[in-house]
Amino acid sequence: MYVPGTGLDGLRADLGPIPLGGVDELGVAWVLQTLDGWDSPEIRAQVQQREGDHGAWSGARYLGERPITLAGTVVAPDPAALDDARERLLSAASLSDTTVVVYEQTPKQALAHRSAKPLWKYETDVAATYSVMMTADDPRRYATVAQSGTTMLPITTGGMTYPRTYPLAFNAVTVSGQVDCANLGSFETRPVLVIDGPVSQPAVLAQMPDGSVRPMTYSQDLSLGDQLVIDVDAKSVMLNGNVSRRRFLAVPLGWPVIPPEALVSFRFVAATYTATAALTVRWRSAWI
Repeated sequence: MYVPGTGLDGLRADLGPIPLGGVDELGVAWVLQTLDGWDSPEIRAQVQQREGDHGAWSGARYLGERPITLAGTVVAPDPAALDDARERLLSAASLSDTTVVVYEQTPKQALAHRSAKPLWKYETDVAATYSVMMTADDPRRYATVAQSGTTMLPITTGGMTYPRTYPLAFNAVTVSGQVDCANLGSFETRPVLVIDGPVSQPAVLAQMPDGSVRPMTYSQDLSLGDQLVIDVDAKSVMLNGNVSRRRFLAVPLGWPVIPPEALVSFRFVAATYTATAALTVRWRSAWI
């Protein structure tokens, strides 16, 4: 019999609450034999052949979605436990987003949903094989640990200078009016910025690794208790969780992302100083 909570040799991944490559709390062993799609998603590009010449013209190139196939064998202590394991697997392979964690040297995760019929075949009354296909709409593989930093408005504005080169060892170093965000991965990542009022016409200035600055300026005021959430990936601006305020945010130089193996400093400013106004930046390192 298998010991609950122990790991098995070979591949290890979590499909929601199910420990593939381990033994769950009910004594069911989930052997993971196949993990496809964790290497790289497909490339999405348009190519036009050159007329009367060698080669082709390539358009913009993007990464597609990430299909992930998880397959293996389930061994249960009794037939009832095997039937229960099947139901739990079908529930974990949800139509809504489920966290898939793969335990590499640096564990990484993706949000994925069911994209094909799960396969389940009984081999004996206590053993079966399984295969589920999940698709991550976002092709990035993210760090399992989210990072965040919070700052208030700077007490003194103007005449402040910041270094343009930072050590990557920093996680989330916060100084007055500034949050430094390091991406330790191999692909750009997109932060979520949360501004808590009261604050008048807040702005966030993103200082990029090359020293350039990308401003995000909100033209309205936030009252006490208001919260503005700026999602750089979704390119959305939501007030208090349910009202779009995208039209009031100016991003004249483009949405700021955190490049791979680099650090971006987000500086919080406003039309007037308010002691309780706050900026929180949340992000995860990303790999492709």
